[in-house]
Amino acid sequence: MILITGANGQIGVDLTETLSARHGADRLLATDLRPPQADPPPVPFEVLDVTDERAVERLLDRHEFTQIIHLAGILSATGQQYPDLCWSVNVTGLKHMLDAARQRQIPLFWPSSIASFGPTTPRTDTPQHTITEPRTMYGVTKVTGELLSQFYAAQYGVDVRSVRFPGVVGHAAPPGGGTTDWAVAMFFDAVSRGSYRCFVGPDTRMPMMYMPDAVKSVLDLLAADADRLTVRTSYNVAAISFTPAELADAISRYMPGFTCTYVPDYRQDIADSWPQSIDDSSARNDWDWLPDYGLDRLVFDMLMNVARRLGHTSLLERLKRR
Repeated sequence: MILITGANGQIGVDLTETLSARHGADRLLATDLRPPQADPPPVPFEVLDVTDERAVERLLDRHEFTQIIHLAGILSATGQQYPDLCWSVNVTGLKHMLDAARQRQIPLFWPSSIASFGPTTPRTDTPQHTITEPRTMYGVTKVTGELLSQFYAAQYGVDVRSVRFPGVVGHAAPPGGGTTDWAVAMFFDAVSRGSYRCFVGPDTRMPMMYMPDAVKSVLDLLAADADRLTVRTSYNVAAISFTPAELADAISRYMPGFTCTYVPDYRQDIADSWPQSIDDSSARNDWDWLPDYGLDRLVFDMLMNVARRLGHTSLLERLKRR
């Protein structure tokens, strides 16, 4: 059985659905701090606070898990506003899951982030092994988690695997408080209102990845031969990099009336401290990582799915005719 924490989050929703289709719903246990909106839930579900060590232990004692996928976490913008909560969930919660994995010898996956990097990191083709001096609490928790993972792998033999996600663009769950969420919100506002007010400037280039590629990276890494893995902190993974202006232009090719304005806020400073592009050669060499989606394919698929989700039938029909 596979345990998934943070199953209601942006990546959790899609990954749970894919794993359910692959292994069967009865082989999963999804958990989160709050129940899912669907009633009944699509897979077995239990409420779990990962910061509660006893609750984690009780849950692990009741089931025989063969894999832990630990997605529960506070994202960058929210973490900057609530640093104590960010530390508690992202570090204490991860340590509880690492301890559970160690005691039961269960493989564990968790996601790190490009937030591990900071303004002293090379911003172009950011290497796998480089300076990690983040200026956000979210980034601090991710670097701490990477070092914890490396320690548990080396000291206790825990099969812990991780990827440093760039911004992830998906339609199944709403934006969750991340600095890269402008890329998701732009699609929803484009379809629902025909315009978007972006919280970072038009030329803010950031690494991005479409959700199917994010899910693919997790599944590919989980399936990789352990003997080939050379990184036990977290692997760089990359797909595409673009700016808000480039994304707005790509959307306007399908929605000619779409407009985007720019009113940068505190998230601009966070975005400016992160890489513009990522070198993921270690992932490509160690477990044959390759993304499937470029910008235009991402935009078309997102618009189709968001139009379907919001009931925008005229846009949906127009896109189908292209």
